[in-house]
Amino acid sequence: MSITAPRLQNMANAIRVLSMDAVQAANSGHPGMPMGMADVATVLFSKFLKFDPAQPRWPDRDRFILSAGHGSMLIYSLLHLTGYEQPTIEDIKNFRQLHSVCAGHPENFELPGVECTTGPLGQGLAMSVGFAIAERHLNAQFGDDLVDHKTFVIAGDGCIMEGINHEAIGLAGHLKLGRLVVLWDDNRITIDGDTDLSTSEDVAARYTATGWHVVSCDGHDFADIERAIAEAVADPRPSLVACRTIIGKGAPNKQGGHSVHGSPLGDAEVAAARGELGWSLPPFELPADILGDWRNVGALGKTAAVDWAARVAASDKGAELLRRMNGELPDQTEVQATFDAWLEGNQKVATRKASQLALEVLTAHVPEMVGGSADLTGSNLTDTKSTKPFGPQDYSGRYVYYGIREFGMAAAMNGMALHGGIIPYGGTFLVFSDYCRNAIRMSAIQRAKVVYVLTHDSIGLGEDGPTHQPIEHVMSMRMIPNLEVFRPADVIETAEAWQLAIANEGRPSVLALTRQNLPQLRHSGPNLTAKGAYRLAAATVQRKVVIVATGSEVEIAMATRAALEAQGVGADVVSMPSMSRFLEQDAAYKAEVLPADVLKVSIEAGTTFGWERITGLDGLRFGIDTFGASAPAPALYDYFGLTAEKIAPQILAALQN
Repeated sequence: MSITAPRLQNMANAIRVLSMDAVQAANSGHPGMPMGMADVATVLFSKFLKFDPAQPRWPDRDRFILSAGHGSMLIYSLLHLTGYEQPTIEDIKNFRQLHSVCAGHPENFELPGVECTTGPLGQGLAMSVGFAIAERHLNAQFGDDLVDHKTFVIAGDGCIMEGINHEAIGLAGHLKLGRLVVLWDDNRITIDGDTDLSTSEDVAARYTATGWHVVSCDGHDFADIERAIAEAVADPRPSLVACRTIIGKGAPNKQGGHSVHGSPLGDAEVAAARGELGWSLPPFELPADILGDWRNVGALGKTAAVDWAARVAASDKGAELLRRMNGELPDQTEVQATFDAWLEGNQKVATRKASQLALEVLTAHVPEMVGGSADLTGSNLTDTKSTKPFGPQDYSGRYVYYGIREFGMAAAMNGMALHGGIIPYGGTFLVFSDYCRNAIRMSAIQRAKVVYVLTHDSIGLGEDGPTHQPIEHVMSMRMIPNLEVFRPADVIETAEAWQLAIANEGRPSVLALTRQNLPQLRHSGPNLTAKGAYRLAAATVQRKVVIVATGSEVEIAMATRAALEAQGVGADVVSMPSMSRFLEQDAAYKAEVLPADVLKVSIEAGTTFGWERITGLDGLRFGIDTFGASAPAPALYDYFGLTAEKIAPQILAALQN
């Protein structure tokens, strides 16, 4: 489709006007980036991007990611102009208002066409690496006819400066993800002022050093923009296109300065911009010819989408691709039979090893599972016989060696999950979840089915000491809304947790797993972990105590129960692999498991903070509210008072009082 430069300019100005009008109406927002990148976005959407607004979830569409999410009016304008069902002009008028689909930062669950939620700078670009990994992996498995698309990103100076950028581009360059193109809004402005206040690095040289192709262009010259993007698309390496732009372009008195970054232009400057752009219509009104040009751009991908659907229907691989892209699990009969057989066994293994045993079964039957680790494969035990390495030599592989890039790994897994067709899981030590915490939070916000395998989950890891021993981490993970945290007690609960995690639509999961071996405590089904907590052992005499424990401390709870029962004190043990899942159960079930007329006790080798929800203020909470120490695990458990010999007397004393 050939569009003259004057018409392209009018199309770009439509983005500028919609953006400044919406920000002005909301009296809140960031007009500078959408106005500065309007020309680049117009060229991208009209000449390169493969998409169909009528089929926003078309699996083989190109992915467009606005990493600079503060400039959300750019994508809202583009979606409206190209003919997506939403946002409507009324939605745009309600920009940044309660329940508006046009939120302050773009949210993937609000609008088709928004591939991922962005706002925390750098993460959109880092997620794009995961999108590109997913595309190459599915292409290797299903071929060019069914999977052949690109990932385009608009990123700002903040995305380039954030530390996660180093992790993301290093991984993308190493994996030679040539279908990834990043358009850098090189306006040299941040909130504080000119970028030379805070940085003097050679960004192009840094990207080149990591294996990227780098090209630059005048971000306000349509022909030059087209040339640069065409070069990037043609190059086999991931590409950075440095688009030299003027922030807030079109606002004659404020463009080029930092004041236009994150504040409305003001009525006077909006009026001046209208004059500068030759735009006479009132706010939120668009000339029919300009809107018509944009709608024609939106129609360009319709034929490609129809042709793709025909190829899928004719392919013997089409149904399998659609199954994966629709998030439907394959038949689990054999998986369930294998796990049921484990109930008859007596496996004493660390739950990290139990996880690997479960993964051996699951990855053999669920081909969309793609694993990895942040350089701790031998410790996390996340590899299996079915997951050969993923890389430029073989993109069909199902195991990504992320290197020491915890944050980058987590963000990439978000991208893989949001792309569709993949269930990503990745491992690191639980204590290093701090390195990737914001990406885990973004998993939860975006409702992405990502599984975090976080091993070495307590003082039970032993001699590595307090720098490596999690204390607050499990409970802090539980504090993140929509994140399910499993801390299984044995091989059975671990397998059950994995089954629940890969079936958790719209919800990421954490598996907190031990380094030390644990006995098998469960020998009967069905999946009791699905209730979040359940009575593992019942009192044999009148119940006076309910001991609630998780993970490695369930074994301690069982020994404590034995000590109490030997003295005639009836005690239940409740295993609670998922606190959030238990709290979601109905009141009757919770009252059955935790009756009101007994002393409630919790045991977990971490902070006691938060356990009041389970024990009540008058219950007992055994844990660790200091940092750990360096010693063998048994010595540490004794030192911190987490043994039956030290817990049982305190329970007896509480009952007597």
